[in-house]
Amino acid sequence: MNPRTLLTIAAALLFFGVFQACTSPQELVESGNYDQAIEMAVRKLAGKKNKKVKYVQALEDAFAKITDQDMRLADRLKSEGRPENWSKINDVYRRIRHRQELIEPLLPLIDKEGIKANFRFVRVDDLELESKEKAAEYQYNLGKQLIAESKTTGDKLVARQAYAELEKISRYYNNYRDRNQLMDQALDLGTTYVVFHMNNRSNTVIPREMEQELLRFGVQDLNSQWRVFHTNPQPGVAYDYKVEMNLNRLDVGPEVVKEREYVDSKEIEDGFDYVLDERGNVKKDTAGNDIKVPRNVLVKARVLEVFQTKVASVGGRIEWYDLRNNQLLESQPLTADAVFENYASTFQGDKRALSDQSKKRIGNRPLPFPTNEALLLTAATQLQPVIKEKIAYTGKII
Repeated sequence: MNPRTLLTIAAALLFFGVFQACTSPQELVESGNYDQAIEMAVRKLAGKKNKKVKYVQALEDAFAKITDQDMRLADRLKSEGRPENWSKINDVYRRIRHRQELIEPLLPLIDKEGIKANFRFVRVDDLELESKEKAAEYQYNLGKQLIAESKTTGDKLVARQAYAELEKISRYYNNYRDRNQLMDQALDLGTTYVVFHMNNRSNTVIPREMEQELLRFGVQDLNSQWRVFHTNPQPGVAYDYKVEMNLNRLDVGPEVVKEREYVDSKEIEDGFDYVLDERGNVKKDTAGNDIKVPRNVLVKARVLEVFQTKVASVGGRIEWYDLRNNQLLESQPLTADAVFENYASTFQGDKRALSDQSKKRIGNRPLPFPTNEALLLTAATQLQPVIKEKIAYTGKII
């Protein structure tokens, strides 16, 4: 987070803190922030023996005004006769209940001058129950209607909308009619099913281990609520898309051995020489010590290096098909290489002359080359996450 952002957040928090400190319930009432006024007044009155008059009056005033405002809103929404309004009406009654539950522990509320506050509570239970029942019924009927439409048109987005509408019922009831079964239907209708195939078109027999490795990667973590991948077709599933990995190249290069000889050289410090004056005497420093200078010598080492290498390549194309119309949607090339390399070196001469790179290789021995099958299997292992990444990326088209 950059300093400018931190400064902005700090300033906002400071402003909010100052605003809270300087704002009173009375001022909140005057500005029409009735719910904030109620919450602040309740905090200031709770647990106090002597209830301040101004807080009691602010609470009484704010409650009366917001209750009247919400009741008029609920009546207006009812008068419109639109079934989709019932969720809004229920929200109104929930708010009224919440306010009354905030104030109820304070009752009877008497200020320090002995005046009892007057709160006209709404008998909200029946109103809330009615609105809850009708809101749930509306969401239920809408969900069923959308499921029927999705079955007719095959539109998955409509099925997903049906699921969302049915899900809203949980706000009112944990269990409602056959909502859970309908949600399962909507989920199935709205889910995109994708099957993955691998085809060998390289005119080369694939080792069984390699085929298993290519298919071993899990696509489960690519699944989402509305998208499911299978590597093996499941009976009874109508697949929407097919992903094909077509292998068209399985190459293994020759076993290459190269030898080279080179010389490492380095100038190093090897002892010291005394500094002499014109008469051949050893010079002294101001402390009376002999003056010495480092003696540098050039050292060399002759290195014989053996380099082994062998490369296997696996390549092909990954293709997406829309099975509803057998249309090719996208095709991308994929490739992966497995490289075996080994350096083995010996030397003659001064070991101090060796470079850091030479030192790492000295003492290594030539190794047996991996088999073609083993190297191809390594290449397949490296291709596996590339295939998965492409499936995840290309999956955005659905």
